[in-house]
Amino acid sequence: MGAVLNPFAYLAARWTPSPRIVQRAAAIAVLMSVLIVVTGGAVRLTGSGLGCDTWPKCTDDSLIVTQAQGFHGAVEFGNRMLTYVLCAAVGAVILTARSAKPWRHSLTRLGWTQFALVMGNAVLGGITVLTGLNPYSVAGHFLLATSLLAVTTITWQRTREGDGAPRPRVPGPVRKLSWALIATTLVLIAAGTVVTGSGPHAGDKSEIKRMPFDWATTAHVHAIAAWLVCALGVAMWLVLRVVDAPADTRARARDLLLVLLAQGAIGYVQFFTSLPEVLVAVHMLGSCLVWISVLRLALSLRERSAEPAQTPAREDAELSAV
Repeated sequence: MGAVLNPFAYLAARWTPSPRIVQRAAAIAVLMSVLIVVTGGAVRLTGSGLGCDTWPKCTDDSLIVTQAQGFHGAVEFGNRMLTYVLCAAVGAVILTARSAKPWRHSLTRLGWTQFALVMGNAVLGGITVLTGLNPYSVAGHFLLATSLLAVTTITWQRTREGDGAPRPRVPGPVRKLSWALIATTLVLIAAGTVVTGSGPHAGDKSEIKRMPFDWATTAHVHAIAAWLVCALGVAMWLVLRVVDAPADTRARARDLLLVLLAQGAIGYVQFFTSLPEVLVAVHMLGSCLVWISVLRLALSLRERSAEPAQTPAREDAELSAV
């Protein structure tokens, strides 16, 4: 009965994963968060956004894709099925975090936050289909996926450190500069959704409503935001060397610059070559890598020590909670 009413606590009482297993579960969740973004982009770039013409079923009469729906139906349905794989990865994070000894409540909460974002984005994806690929819901779908990527990245980092109070590793002005970098990157990502919403890749071969903005103008605004991010990235790299920041923090600043350089080059090439699908897909992958790199740099500016394990007053009190 306990396994049914509280399966996580039931398994936690019988299994203790190693810290490496918890870290691997968190890393897989990050990987799946990136993969769901890239495959979602593939759905749009192949014109398969309405391959399944309704939701939650694939057709009015079938829960799964049918032969009549062909290639586009298979692509769209495949992306839907990948959501279940993502759910399994998030479930593994929750389970391993709950079963670790001592129980790290912060990791469990982050795992459940991931799950809530996955479920919310699944519903928003359904709304996107039901509204005929409305560009604003498509943009929201991507921004929620970006939020999920942020939480999975933070969770991954938290599995590699303790639960003590965060201690700064660099002076306060440097940390403020990192917040400016995060904020500007968010503007860059949001501007990218507007470029997508007003651009040619609507997600289906039929007539799809687009955002009422000039595509070239929005692309230039996106490019300006990208240059601001690059400038802040260079400033972070220089400042971290001046303040003699830890070697791993300087390495993450260097990695961010390399990712930004590659992403910028891809962005300009795709702009001047009329947005070939392959380059757009690579650019979406680059967007994920830029966001991860920015977050990892910011997270490396502080450290958390391990807190001593606390023995609960009553063992059954712990086993009764999730």
